[in-house]
Amino acid sequence: MSRETECHVLQEHPEPFDLEGGSVGVLLLHGFTGTPREMWQLGGYLNARGCTVSAPLLPGHGTTLAEMNRYGWRDWVAGVESAYMALQARCEQVFVGGLSLGALLTLWLGAQHPEVKGLLVYSPVLWVADRRAYLMILLRFMVRSLAVTTTSQLQDPATEIWAGGFARTPVPAMDQVFRLQRRVRSLMLQIRTPALVVYARDDQVIHSRCGPETVRRLGSTDIETLVLEHSGHNFVVDREWERVAEVSYRFISRYRA
Repeated sequence: MSRETECHVLQEHPEPFDLEGGSVGVLLLHGFTGTPREMWQLGGYLNARGCTVSAPLLPGHGTTLAEMNRYGWRDWVAGVESAYMALQARCEQVFVGGLSLGALLTLWLGAQHPEVKGLLVYSPVLWVADRRAYLMILLRFMVRSLAVTTTSQLQDPATEIWAGGFARTPVPAMDQVFRLQRRVRSLMLQIRTPALVVYARDDQVIHSRCGPETVRRLGSTDIETLVLEHSGHNFVVDREWERVAEVSYRFISRYRA
């Protein structure tokens, strides 16, 4: 059995979740190689305040490296489109939020669906911090996975229970992230939906210009920002997650019909 087939996601509960609430729906999208589990605390916070929350599992995620590498950005887009339409059928108005890859997919939905009430853009990965990662484009036909070189940056070790991912990076799947990045960057000016952009100043996964450039490139005139000083990339599970949740709920309350 190959290393790729043997390498399973490091998450005990990778399944999607739905939390029934009121007429305001929030679609929460997890990050690359992650699972809906990383959105559980945020989703619970919003649900406790009356929101219906849906957190789907992106195609190929929550399984093995081999399975991850069988899927691409079009599959992820199709998956979130389906989840969005299902939530829209249940709720009078829908907000969309996502972390990292989930933020790219959030922006994609914002460009395709102007009826979305608001976007929660967490750690938008318009570019990665380590430029060497783009060499994966050249390696994708020869190397299926590489050892993970970036740290989780979690300030509170106890929060590891909420984080997913693999011990290795799926190279063909990562190349698909880069392809989605290019498409999303070209669509951002079309987005007129109100947006909350949250990023950590010390994020070592995404490029330092991602947060400011997201704000600059969006076509919306209603943009709020939150810059975290004591968090890393995956702040929706870390020690500042409640601050993020509180600001997110205030944003939703402000823009709900």
